[in-house]
Amino acid sequence: MKPTAVPKNNDFEIVFAGRSNVGKSSIVKALSGSKVKVGKRPGVTLKPTHVKKGELVITDLPGFGFMNGVKERKQDIVKDKIVRYIEEGNQRINIAAIVVDAGSFVEVVDRWDQRGELPIDIEIFDFFIEMDLEPLIVVNKMDKVKEEDKDEVLDAIIERLGLFPPWRQWIDRVAPISAKKGDLQALNSIIRKRIHSAKRDSLLKYI
Repeated sequence: MKPTAVPKNNDFEIVFAGRSNVGKSSIVKALSGSKVKVGKRPGVTLKPTHVKKGELVITDLPGFGFMNGVKERKQDIVKDKIVRYIEEGNQRINIAAIVVDAGSFVEVVDRWDQRGELPIDIEIFDFFIEMDLEPLIVVNKMDKVKEEDKDEVLDAIIERLGLFPPWRQWIDRVAPISAKKGDLQALNSIIRKRIHSAKRDSLLKYI
């Protein structure tokens, strides 16, 4: 199954947003079992990529933040395109997820905070909330976190995003995963529950 055309209004769409190189494309590939362009350099995906299976659409939004060889103005344009895409597809989008890097997210947020600036990750997450999408927090690259540190890392991540720890009280929204290791169980479980809640059980066979 290859990436395909823009989704229709009666489709059930899942969108993944996040910084460049956090593993969004790898997640879409692992989740859908489809061939999706996965770049080794930040900023490879510059426009939404859609994987469509029946009425289920999984969308990989362009990565924001640093992009190798891409000027700052172009980065702003990409960010604007993401916001516009969400606004225009709000009635069609059923699940929105922000993907973060387990190892670097807290450091990045704190660095921006010290400069008195709001990180793009949090901007997009808050925007999803404004759009009543109840966004998921997909914490990728958990395989790089020591087992004894995992709860502390996850607590710090959700706290930066405005949720109260402990993270386990948000298991319907927080998915610790490792796309590289093929461990998407937490994400699969949340998505399947949301598909069932939306009374679209016919789509479960695609996840």
